[in-house]
Amino acid sequence: MNFSIQPFLENDRVQLVPLKEEHFETLYAVASDPAVWAEHPNKNRYERAVFENFFKGALESGGGYIIIDKAENRAIGSTRFYDYDAKENSILIGYTFYGVEYWGKGYNNMVKKMMLESIFQYVDRVLFHVGSENYRSQAAMRKLGATVVREIEVAYYGEPTRRNVEFEIKRSDF
Repeated sequence: MNFSIQPFLENDRVQLVPLKEEHFETLYAVASDPAVWAEHPNKNRYERAVFENFFKGALESGGGYIIIDKAENRAIGSTRFYDYDAKENSILIGYTFYGVEYWGKGYNNMVKKMMLESIFQYVDRVLFHVGSENYRSQAAMRKLGATVVREIEVAYYGEPTRRNVEFEIKRSDF
């Protein structure tokens, strides 16, 4: 891999700042709301110990971000690049969450497009794993232009395997 999966990314509304250990408390303040995880397969990520595991996985991925709303200068969520596959020339984007006050306001679409623009300089395909019962996030993927590839069992970092829908966006279609 001759590229970084964790460059600093920014547009006029948000910054994607490479995740560091010192971001834990700030990000946990967003993640500690049970409503954030209500549709997610792992509904207890609002619990501190469970979120600590999630955060550790984000750091170890080498592609984790804290998402900062520039107007308010505050953390609104997190996302990451992970599991680069040189043979398939693909990468995943996921583990994304936002504080509920940022839902439905275009942040997810904007952040994903910024990430796609950056990573499509290097890969041909981007995959996304979305919980099979997370209909809100599945709708967001379709709105972004992603297509369903298959249903798949996904072992989240340090968590039980869960049923997911795998979505794809190809560079040629973006």
